[in-house]
Amino acid sequence: MAEIRHKSFAQPDGTIEFPNIKVRQVELGDFTVGHLVLAPGWRWYDHVRPRVGGEWCAARHVGVVVSGRFGVTMRDGTTAEFGPDDVFEVPPEHDGYTLGEEPCQLVEWTGMHKFAGYRIMGAQTRALVTLLFTDIVDSTVTAARLGDREWRELLSTHFESTRRAVELHGGREVNTTGDGFLAAFEGPAAALRCAQAIVADAEREGLSVRASVHVGEVELVGSDVRGIAVHEAARVLGVAGANEIVVSATTRALAGGSGFEFEPRGLHSLKGLEGEWELFSLI
Repeated sequence: MAEIRHKSFAQPDGTIEFPNIKVRQVELGDFTVGHLVLAPGWRWYDHVRPRVGGEWCAARHVGVVVSGRFGVTMRDGTTAEFGPDDVFEVPPEHDGYTLGEEPCQLVEWTGMHKFAGYRIMGAQTRALVTLLFTDIVDSTVTAARLGDREWRELLSTHFESTRRAVELHGGREVNTTGDGFLAAFEGPAAALRCAQAIVADAEREGLSVRASVHVGEVELVGSDVRGIAVHEAARVLGVAGANEIVVSATTRALAGGSGFEFEPRGLHSLKGLEGEWELFSLI
């Protein structure tokens, strides 16, 4: 039976303060909800970036404006403004700022972890990252059985739960791949725990998901990741079955001290890649 949860911003689980901004957070199961007060003159680039790094905010924000106004400028130059009662979704790669002489109050339920604590990977040219691919098994069959409207609603629910899992485990959404996800993490342990959460959430939603985790060097181009490691991770995904998380030998070796258990999946020839790959399944 589902549990009713209740918390108050008057007694937050955590408080974050930067110049001209105060954030109170409460944890409700899979959600982190934040109450933000942005002072007049606040700007992410000037007041948060020096602490967390990067040129653009790496968080995806979903929330509602309680009072005041704020604006955003995207990396591509697109701008938007929001005022009281506006419900917003702002994707990663942006700068945010208050408008006018009144403080801006927001309530957000997506973006809290990355906003304050995640260093955007795009500040470098190349980096060693952990890549997580996911994919819904038999999605075409499921879509045909449910019909377009019900399938879109289910897919939307799955995407939202996947984004929550990626955020909670310190990852960064790179891209969606039809009915799947590509996310990047700073280490394999977080990616593996995230993959477990995604598979479990999908099962509760009535879906079967497969996943792959692979560590490799990538080229960072804005919010995107490119390079042979991305293709390797995608090919590893092709070996996974329903509700299975398959990892490369590199991932297994690096995650060996984190308490995970793996079973051998044998040697595989992966399309377009040289040699044979030793793969493992996360237990």
